[in-house]
Amino acid sequence: MTVPPNRPIYLDNHATTPVDPRVLAAMRPWWEDNFANPGSVEHVMGRAAEEAVEEARGHIAELIGADAKEVILTSGATEANNLAIKGAARFAASQGSDRRRIVTVATEHKCVLESVRALEQEGFEPVILPVDGNGLLDPDTLRGAVDDRTLLVSVMAVNNEIGVIQDLAAIGTIAKEAGALFHTDAAQAAGRIPLDVAEIRADLMSLSGHKIYGPKGIGALYVRRRPRVRLAPLLSGGGQERGLRSGTLPAPLVVGFGEAARIAAIEGLLDAGRIAGQRDLFLAALRAAVPGVMLNAAEAPRVSGNANIAFPGDVSAQDIMAAAPGVCVSTGSACSSAEIEPSYVLKAIGLEEARARATLRIGIGRFTSPADVDRAAAMLAEGWRRAVSGTIRAAE
Repeated sequence: MTVPPNRPIYLDNHATTPVDPRVLAAMRPWWEDNFANPGSVEHVMGRAAEEAVEEARGHIAELIGADAKEVILTSGATEANNLAIKGAARFAASQGSDRRRIVTVATEHKCVLESVRALEQEGFEPVILPVDGNGLLDPDTLRGAVDDRTLLVSVMAVNNEIGVIQDLAAIGTIAKEAGALFHTDAAQAAGRIPLDVAEIRADLMSLSGHKIYGPKGIGALYVRRRPRVRLAPLLSGGGQERGLRSGTLPAPLVVGFGEAARIAAIEGLLDAGRIAGQRDLFLAALRAAVPGVMLNAAEAPRVSGNANIAFPGDVSAQDIMAAAPGVCVSTGSACSSAEIEPSYVLKAIGLEEARARATLRIGIGRFTSPADVDRAAAMLAEGWRRAVSGTIRAAE
């Protein structure tokens, strides 16, 4: 992958990943040579586009151990999460179900938390469970929260900030013992850890193309067929995607997502090993330069590219970033009006506000080199020193 000279070092692969050149090459013909609507099966170009979409759907399904007919294409994981949660709830309500409890976790992505909370206005009971200091859900806590009133349990596979991996098989078993549906947001997990929908007993699983070196604007929702999971659609229209997601399919994006999934299924384990080595190099260099730097959720299993790190001293992550503009990282903080609030995920794992405010999220990826992590560690260490001493200059 060609990197432009003087481009900042990109260590924000949890926010998005660069498009793999092989993915871009697979997409290009469907922008230029055949731009037909995959739904236009009356003519040869439309049928070719449809065949390409179905081949891509098969690759996406293979990545998670599903059947291609169980993959519903969406605009991304946010839409998939909304369709899974709201769709399951509204279909159950339309059938007169007494199951009204929806259980999730305090560290979920905002789109899951907001979907669950929004359903309270429709007569559902949201239950948001705590996590421990490593960001993990205690199975006994979950077991105590689910019963014969529970419709759905939604727990993400890998946290988008601290990178911790939940025990999906245990969670799925508890959900099924209570007769509840099990949904997992696997946007940060796909391509990074092995996933098998049967093994974890998932009924619904959300995926995102741009988290696995594919294009933005495309995602998928796995919807189990046997036993069949029923959802109410969020969109009305032409009945595409088994009537669950109407709208013209963007063939180039679908093809790109499929190619990214195909590559991830083949190379994911190799990627993980190499990326883990880069993370270890980065942490060793940073710890040598910044005594007292701490890894948050240090005892939890985590994906290989994640390092959620807190810097010592009276310093903010924003100041470190301002002093090290040559490194692209993130804080995990959300802007509320004019005030920067510490990450709700870091609050949920019990971090003091000062430590949360001094935390950066590092996301190392497929195209990160050893030279990148060495330089990034040195630049962040220098940024920290400048932030502590109060000598930050605005980036030129």
